[in-house]
Amino acid sequence: MTAGPAPRVPSPAAAPASGGAVGFRRVAAGPEPSGVVADGTRAAIFADILTAGPSSRTELARRLGLSQSTVTRAVNPLVQTGYLVEVGFRSSGGRPQRILAVARDRHLVVGVKLAPNGVTAVLTDLEATVIAKSRLPVAAGAGPDDVLALASQAVGYLLASEERSDERLLGVGVGIGGHVDAATGRCVWSGVMGWADVDVAGPLSAALGLPVVVNNDTNALLVAEAWFGAGRGHESLAVVTVGAGVGCGLLLKGDLFTGATGLAGELGHIPVQADGPPCSCGNRGCVETLASDAAVLAAVSAASGAPCTSIAEARARAQAGDAAALGAFAAMGAALGRALATLCNLVNPEKIVLTGEAAQSYELFGPACRDTLAAHGFSSAAADCEVVVHRADDYMWARGAACLAIREVVQAAR
Repeated sequence: MTAGPAPRVPSPAAAPASGGAVGFRRVAAGPEPSGVVADGTRAAIFADILTAGPSSRTELARRLGLSQSTVTRAVNPLVQTGYLVEVGFRSSGGRPQRILAVARDRHLVVGVKLAPNGVTAVLTDLEATVIAKSRLPVAAGAGPDDVLALASQAVGYLLASEERSDERLLGVGVGIGGHVDAATGRCVWSGVMGWADVDVAGPLSAALGLPVVVNNDTNALLVAEAWFGAGRGHESLAVVTVGAGVGCGLLLKGDLFTGATGLAGELGHIPVQADGPPCSCGNRGCVETLASDAAVLAAVSAASGAPCTSIAEARARAQAGDAAALGAFAAMGAALGRALATLCNLVNPEKIVLTGEAAQSYELFGPACRDTLAAHGFSSAAADCEVVVHRADDYMWARGAACLAIREVVQAAR
């Protein structure tokens, strides 16, 4: 994308955050009715309408296992703050019931995916439908300040492309690989970015004058898969990403699970080989040292005696029947299969969505992965879990980050 005039950004948010992300504020909708409604209940109701379509309060109560009064207390602020809208009545033989739908065009959000080679951003409506896209390359050796400046620039381009964006925009969601403290918006550690203790939300919020929420990029992708993708309708779900590293996001009992400090799901850093290759985290023999793109390239180069510099080349060699390349993908699949067996044994998910850059090579590593998962899954853990492959590009990851922003503002509604 070529540079244009300086982008116009909205005025700063009027109130500070109430915990969690920088700048997301509780939106006043009158006094809270008697009886406290957990923020997560609002998010669950919104997500249910988003995925199931327009629904009555009775239908929501039945699907979510909630009382009608709880649904009413949770829904009222979402209607009053303009996230949900009543769209008519539906009769099922008794009293007509008001139907609720997402007010998709009333508000906008932005999702941003930060990666070592580029910043990808999308502008979406409240249903996370992509309205505009932007991608800016990251120069080699760029530091956190450079990458965050590019993110601000990408967001600015998107806002300039949409009329009245300053009036309608709710905030920005950001996904980044590694350990993220979502409560403070800081990247604690990212091996793929080479960042340690970097404030992501603060500088972006200050530069854009917008609320910002930050989370692990696989967690962001998980929310998108749960709302719109291959994980739709599942209460227990894992999204596993394979490519430059190995990541994992967890949905348990319908809720995003991030652990005590945001570290849950670091599947790629489970140690599986004590004397294995060095990992970006400083340890040796982590899953991602054996089941990543780099592991395949190293194995092909070592076995063939000829350097292999790209996954496309390794894949072409394997498809041509090269034994070294076929063996490298099989070894990668076996390592990934052991990791998935560990995941199934620990969490017992209904479904695993396998995605990431390496998903396009699944026909090469998939057989070994499936066999190893079946061999190492305890009891029926492997058989109980459906594994599907879903190829997601950078814009899907950015859309997931937009879902984080939607989820945050819905939880903050008052």
